[in-house]
Amino acid sequence: MLRALYDRTLRLSSHRHAGWALAGVSFIESSFFPIPPDVMLIPMVLADRAKAWRYAFLCTMASVLGALLGYAIGYVFWEAIGQPIVGFYNADAAFVRFTEFYDIWGIWIVLAAAISFLPFKIATIASGVSGLALAPFLITSLIGRGIRFFAVAALVYYFGPGIRRFIDRYFNVLSLTFIAVLLLGFLLLGAV
Repeated sequence: MLRALYDRTLRLSSHRHAGWALAGVSFIESSFFPIPPDVMLIPMVLADRAKAWRYAFLCTMASVLGALLGYAIGYVFWEAIGQPIVGFYNADAAFVRFTEFYDIWGIWIVLAAAISFLPFKIATIASGVSGLALAPFLITSLIGRGIRFFAVAALVYYFGPGIRRFIDRYFNVLSLTFIAVLLLGFLLLGAV
């Protein structure tokens, strides 16, 4: 089922209304949809490199708006909608551990999920459940999603078709490395 959904999402990247589809996938992926917008972003940038930055901007803005929906699900509709979504991903135990860290690491968790392979939808819903301040949540989401989508668009723009295989193969390692470097930089700045 998930593979069929992935293939269908990928096919949307060549549709005549692909820009709208990209925005839609970016929006819903931030709150409940299992397929990341990168699946569409990469082939769309390969097809028209001149629109790389436009597509990255579209992904970022739609994803941040979708993050508001995820936040609302956690804040207002946790029992009716949020718990079933977390249950669908078999993430109940992970969600409990995840929310325990929120008091100290909330913004950093949102940033890590926004950039990496971690499910951003879980971070957005958990932010609403824990009542994370909305302004820092939105700013962090914007920064993290911007870093992710502009980095993917830049890699495809500058390195072309070969980078797609590289991103598919090493995305988890690349995102974890980036987060580690980012956190190390902040720790070093805090020590100065």
